[in-house]
Amino acid sequence: MPQDEQENKSVPESEGAIIPAYDHPGGADSHGYQQPPLEKPVAAQPPPPPPSPPADEEEDEDEDGMLRMSFLDHLEELRSRIIKAVGGLVAAYVGCLIFAGKLWEIVSEPAAAALRAIGAEPDLAQLEPMDGFIIVYFKLPLLAALFIASPWILWQVWAFVAPGLYKKERKMAGPFVLSTAGLFIAGGCFAYFVAFRFGLAFLLGIGMNFGATTGAKIKPVVSIVSYFDLFVNVMLGLGVTFELPVLIFFLTMLRIVTPGFLIEHSRYAILAITVLAAFITPTPDIVNLLIFAVPMILLYFVGVFAGYLLVLSREGKRFPWHILLMILAGIAAVIGGVVYLMVTRYGFKLVPYWPLITK
Repeated sequence: MPQDEQENKSVPESEGAIIPAYDHPGGADSHGYQQPPLEKPVAAQPPPPPPSPPADEEEDEDEDGMLRMSFLDHLEELRSRIIKAVGGLVAAYVGCLIFAGKLWEIVSEPAAAALRAIGAEPDLAQLEPMDGFIIVYFKLPLLAALFIASPWILWQVWAFVAPGLYKKERKMAGPFVLSTAGLFIAGGCFAYFVAFRFGLAFLLGIGMNFGATTGAKIKPVVSIVSYFDLFVNVMLGLGVTFELPVLIFFLTMLRIVTPGFLIEHSRYAILAITVLAAFITPTPDIVNLLIFAVPMILLYFVGVFAGYLLVLSREGKRFPWHILLMILAGIAAVIGGVVYLMVTRYGFKLVPYWPLITK
């Protein structure tokens, strides 16, 4: 047997083949066979950290949420807003004080017109020495300043509440101030040009009609104090009453009520409005009650309509404004044509008080 075969058989099969040694990875053995290099195990790499949000996005997230303020910060903010509101009111008061005489002519004009209408002297009586000074130079300029400064005061109210609102809610500052102040001033104008004039003429006419039917001699004497107190009650009462649409809109925005709920229970709302008008009406007669109640009922439905527009906006729908504008334009055209015919053919004339046209 050849020597090579004996050497091969001398190795037990159970021990397996002998792995040749290499000088370096990837080297060749003694027979010239090239072996692939040994690969080192690769350690698992940790996942990269998430990228930090940009500074702009962090600011946006902070702005989208509520601004955080401590209790002392709230007190300081309240103090600052009160000082600014009072400062605006004082500035308006000083300006109105300069034109106090002209303001009194404007305020006393409805009394003079009502007294002339019943054949009485168009003068108001001063019963106490200080009545004229207190009314003309203190109370009247203060009342006028309250209406003039109302946008500024409401802006301070909104600025105090705004830190507790979200960013999208803080964008409603302009509409809130304009609508609230506008409705307050509109209520005052309605009180001056319509409600107060009509109610005063009605009340003074009752006494004159009673004297004419019974033969009693009744001479109407109206003091400037009682007249101005009635004037303030009507002006402020209707000014606050005209804020009803704003109240309903914010209740709808806070999801406390819905337009459907308000329409479904409108009969109860009308009853509550009538009872409320009976409390705030300065006189107990039914005419002045209706003067207060009818505008409040109409404003209730205006508020419901505003809430309905808000719900449509939430649902991504649009209100058909073009149809409404066409209807309103048609109504205005009809009213304008009737007024034109009454003025040009039948001798009527326009006047700056209710019913706005007379013969």
